[in-house]
Amino acid sequence: MVLQSKLSDKSTRFTESVIRGMTQLCLRHNAINLSQGTPAYQPPDEVRYAAIEAIQEGYNQYSITWGAPDFRDAIAHKMTTFNNIPTDSAKNVTVTCGSTEGMLSSLLAIINPDDEVIIFEPFYENYGPDTIISGAKPVYVALRESQPVDGIMQFTYDSAELRDAFSVNTKAIIINTPNNPLGKVFTQPELQEIADLCCEYDCIAVTDEIYEHMIYDDKPHISIGSFPQMQDRTITISGLSKTYSMTGWRLGYVVAPETLTDAIRKMHDFLTVGAPHPLQRAGIAALNLPTSYYEELVLKYNKNRQQLLTTLTESGFSCFSPEGAYYIMTDISNFGFPDDTAFAHWLVKEIGVGGVPGSSFYSRSELGETKFRFMFSMSKDILEEAGERLMRIQSKL
Repeated sequence: MVLQSKLSDKSTRFTESVIRGMTQLCLRHNAINLSQGTPAYQPPDEVRYAAIEAIQEGYNQYSITWGAPDFRDAIAHKMTTFNNIPTDSAKNVTVTCGSTEGMLSSLLAIINPDDEVIIFEPFYENYGPDTIISGAKPVYVALRESQPVDGIMQFTYDSAELRDAFSVNTKAIIINTPNNPLGKVFTQPELQEIADLCCEYDCIAVTDEIYEHMIYDDKPHISIGSFPQMQDRTITISGLSKTYSMTGWRLGYVVAPETLTDAIRKMHDFLTVGAPHPLQRAGIAALNLPTSYYEELVLKYNKNRQQLLTTLTESGFSCFSPEGAYYIMTDISNFGFPDDTAFAHWLVKEIGVGGVPGSSFYSRSELGETKFRFMFSMSKDILEEAGERLMRIQSKL
């Protein structure tokens, strides 16, 4: 009890990761893990060989804290040409230990006591804790189901609710596009409305664009940082983990105006010192892959998306078709469980498949008690095996 009294208030305001907890549960019960967003693929050969070569050539000590110059050059070129954000590698780029560290370093660089950060929900589970750790108050705005378009359920926010969330205390708004867990891709009109509010209330847009290369049905990826009025008030965060199937390499980056970059680099330096040097060398090879790599990536994931959507629908789930990323959010109301956590444990133990309880993506758990997320970054045969197991749900109920 004495030790309990020594804990920080921040550490008691959020739980350990539910997603990574589900991975542990899957391992204990030998279940197919459709929980954590870890690709079942390997990085391209030329990228892996570049990492091996870098180690053999002696790139085994610290790089410059905020990133190897050649890697930052490659990031700056990608941001300028793909994201349409003019980027100077010396002034605007910070290489981080994954986009997760990039988000926390960014918030720590801009937050003061009594600041507020707007977060769309459902949200990736790190955003709430990151906001609390940085010392800000999170303010949540719901992404709600809207009228179907071409038979597909869409998610959007209510403009009045979004405006009400802004105040004189608003320091930043976090935008995740494509969104995890919904797979929502923010549209140009939505981003323009957000940009206008950011300018009106003099706040910063902090964007997580880690799934920017995984968008389906020919929808465009739009970076709010490319809007002329937002170039001085946007922090754009991305990384190599998902696009190149290298989540264990922990290569992320933050692109921001020079003044913000200087502050972010200081936070990054004292949090982690720097990202792995030889892997940064391989990151250059990744960012120089041809356009065909990204085209094939979308085709592969789109097939997985359609396969798992079909499987889940036939197994009794109500599904929301994602526009991007590699997750499918479902509704589990008709299965009769008291909540999503009970369903999650039953599904792992009795069916042999893991997913993520929807409540972990909401500020109030009751909002997600009928929701459940699956990921489809798996090989075709694993998705088929998961499908065979999921088809047994009805007979087990």
